[in-house]
Amino acid sequence: MAGVKTIEETEQVLDNEEEEEVDGVEESDTKDPAKKKKKKKKKKKTATPTEGTGENGTEIVSEKNNVAPVENNAGEGEDKKKKKKNKNKNKSGIKSQTSPPTIPIAELFPDGNFPEGQIMDHGPAEGIDERTAKDRFSSEEKRALDRMHQDIYQEIRHAAEAHRQTRKHMREWIKPGMTMIEICEELESSARRLIGEDGLKAGLAFPTGCSRNHCAAHYTPNTGDTTVLEYDDVVKIDFGTHINGRIIDCAFTLHFNPRYDPLVKGVQEATEAGIKASGVDVRLCDVGAAVQEVMESHEVEIDGQIYQVKPIRNLNGHSIGPYRIHAGKTVPIVKGGETTRMEENEFYAIETFGSTGRGQVHDDMDCSHYMKNFDQQYVPLRLQSSKQLLNLINKNFSTLAFCKRWLERAGATRYAMALKDLCDKGVVDAYPPLCDIKGCYTAQFEHTILLRPTCKEVVSRGDDY
Repeated sequence: MAGVKTIEETEQVLDNEEEEEVDGVEESDTKDPAKKKKKKKKKKKTATPTEGTGENGTEIVSEKNNVAPVENNAGEGEDKKKKKKNKNKNKSGIKSQTSPPTIPIAELFPDGNFPEGQIMDHGPAEGIDERTAKDRFSSEEKRALDRMHQDIYQEIRHAAEAHRQTRKHMREWIKPGMTMIEICEELESSARRLIGEDGLKAGLAFPTGCSRNHCAAHYTPNTGDTTVLEYDDVVKIDFGTHINGRIIDCAFTLHFNPRYDPLVKGVQEATEAGIKASGVDVRLCDVGAAVQEVMESHEVEIDGQIYQVKPIRNLNGHSIGPYRIHAGKTVPIVKGGETTRMEENEFYAIETFGSTGRGQVHDDMDCSHYMKNFDQQYVPLRLQSSKQLLNLINKNFSTLAFCKRWLERAGATRYAMALKDLCDKGVVDAYPPLCDIKGCYTAQFEHTILLRPTCKEVVSRGDDY
């Protein structure tokens, strides 16, 4: 551009101005010897070689610091920093996770102390004042009870960290155009690595749910299912991890079209309301009332039509026991229901489902989820194939849920008749996909909470939700 000096001209002007400034200072200060001496020192300092170009064309910096050429020094500095980091890493023994995640959680936390979940006050209970709930934090008696169960708390936190890191990877990895089997296999292989799968001691707690649109729960693809995830789908990713039967049951909803934002937001806020309302001595029906109030305050517009977000009234949260995903207590997501109270050291899955349809689900599509009946006593089996399949189920899953893909992974073949026989005799229960009316959309969010004597810990809480 016209009127712009070249770099060489600019440097020459600056050099001339600097020389004039130094000469002018010396002439004006001749009457004051002290000042003159001071200025001469300054002049001498500026004359010391600083940044410039050497004969060989390399950049040089202040000789005072004995610093090597910039191009060489930068690399050395980075190398020193890396070495220092590696040295500290070796000293502490702490590893950082890879991307995608491959290092088992136990190796990331070799001391056995796993990250604590979100800590909250117990919800205000009917007939119990709020101060009593808050006083639990400072009660030495409650603290002592907390300390008695640290081994259990660490097991559930271990499972929670595996869940967090798995879902973080999957939320970034899942894209429209992938098959549902592809998604499930990636999730399950990641979770197995992170949890350090070890028979019934550590592994997946139930099959990966990836129910789409009007299907709210209990769908996972069977072998040969070619279903593809599409841009306009609303998919619920529901999976579980466990350590020694201590189960994390946690779910989230993925969508790619922003028109579903209000639906997903409404269900997530309803889940948070349920978590906030929960706590020791809280009535289960009060949690359901809190969930319904928040969820029904949301609306979503789809293709020009406004839908109120309805809680799916025949789906619920539940208590969780060792190796038992549904331990007996039900947490409704609508008002009414049981007046049974929550108790200390209980685990709960606070899960909510919202729908643009009727708000009620029914069995539909091919069944994929199965689980051995926890309370079933010994049942005589006549078919040899049924006995063999039951032995395989006992060895690999015990009373944890499983799916057909997992039976095949464990080595089962031609098992359809044996599986039907076990279901007919009540040894195994089938859990078909649960669907609202076709054409509607459903969303789900879920967290596992632990009701410690001192506080409520949202064990599965993460940066994502």
